[in-house]
Amino acid sequence: MKVLNLRCGAQHVFEGWFGSEADFQDQHARGLVSCPVCGDAVIEKMLSAPRLNLGGAVAETAAPAPPAGAPTLAPDPQARLWRAMRQAIAQAEDVGERFADEARRMHQGDTEARQIRGRATMQDTLALLEEGVPVLPLPAALKETLQ
Repeated sequence: MKVLNLRCGAQHVFEGWFGSEADFQDQHARGLVSCPVCGDAVIEKMLSAPRLNLGGAVAETAAPAPPAGAPTLAPDPQARLWRAMRQAIAQAEDVGERFADEARRMHQGDTEARQIRGRATMQDTLALLEEGVPVLPLPAALKETLQ
């Protein structure tokens, strides 16, 4: 099994597992290798250090090879989280500065529940959490990278 460090055009770094260098080249040429975060098919190999097993006496338990035809990219929980966060932000209605008021109105049943996003002060966010309103505060810098 050959483990390669890969990077897409958007600079997301991820790991790909292939049977050999030839398998990687073949899949890459056929457009089967893509970024698990953004789906970009412009992929480049990065430098990676080979793993040398110099212990000799200790037997290692190897992970079973994936079945034929299965995706060869290693599952990456962080990539799945980024995708889910991007999707949640894209599907949520942007209510801007009205976020705290809208979230509170939905929680109290005064308006229909829906996915919203927006901006709130730290004090408003803490007040919502204390009231039991389910909110997920994200730093502005993180929100920009997700969009």
